[in-house]
Amino acid sequence: MLERALLEDGRGETLLQGKLNDTRDWQVVNDFCTKTYMPLSTRPLTRGADPDATIRMLKVGGIRFSRFCFGTPTRADDFDPDSGNIIVVNTLRGSVRHPLLGNDAVDSRPGDSYVVDCSRTDYWNVADGSDLQLNLTIPHKLMEETAARWYGFVPGDDLWKKRLIFSAGQSAWLSLLDYTTRSLDARHDGIGDPLIERRIEEMICLELLQNWAANSGLNLETGARSAAPRYVREAERIMVERAAEALSITEIAAELEISARSLSEGFRRFRGISPHDFMTAQRLDGLRRALLQAERGETVRSIASARGYVNFGAMTAAYRKRFGESPGQTLAAARS
Repeated sequence: MLERALLEDGRGETLLQGKLNDTRDWQVVNDFCTKTYMPLSTRPLTRGADPDATIRMLKVGGIRFSRFCFGTPTRADDFDPDSGNIIVVNTLRGSVRHPLLGNDAVDSRPGDSYVVDCSRTDYWNVADGSDLQLNLTIPHKLMEETAARWYGFVPGDDLWKKRLIFSAGQSAWLSLLDYTTRSLDARHDGIGDPLIERRIEEMICLELLQNWAANSGLNLETGARSAAPRYVREAERIMVERAAEALSITEIAAELEISARSLSEGFRRFRGISPHDFMTAQRLDGLRRALLQAERGETVRSIASARGYVNFGAMTAAYRKRFGESPGQTLAAARS
């Protein structure tokens, strides 16, 4: 599994033809690391050693996939937290040493996957020189958006600061990566279809989130959600059940006999998002369901108007950002 990742597409055609895919120049290696991961420092463990590096990278949605090795024993550290990126190291051969809690470290072996949020905690690694990795670079913001969309809250640093190995052998995670890399198309240097890319991006972020949480002892279904005060949970219920009414946050707060400010502070503390963002997501989800269930003769405008939308340009932009397609495309697909 993954032996040919980023070398060939699903048809056996060569990926990244005409691109620089290997180098023995440290400056080229460092430039690749900065572009693909974030600014960091590298140091060969054998004085004066040149790299024999593999440097291949393709984007799938907002995620960068890279097939990488230094080709000589190397330490990398000083990963820039301001870049806001999470790195997942999937070891294909050899071994790479990573930090865990405190002074503990772990050597990832073939089939192991290691995750670290470089925007929340420090990171270093030591590659043995015979290693090869399929790495993923994922913006922290993208993971937050996935958590909010699927679970209604954004986990805190009890998740993001955990550095851990979460996969081994023939796991569902590795199968998903294998599916993704087989979906690449050499003709486009990517997947080519933005809708499929968006779906794959979502699956990867969700699968990573679930593995990360499970190995951190965090229950995404009941953990942080059940800890929220009653008024936050009641506000969520109202927003879900009455999304088509386009209630304002002030109206919801008044119904719960609290201030809009208290409601906002409760959402930010226990959900990591604003009540407005939660409401926006519920309204868009409801709009999508209505489009998929539309009767003959209904239009995007009529369906959206019935759900309280007035600014159709802003609605379309928000819909496209959330679902990777326009409302019109959803409606057309439902009728095809």
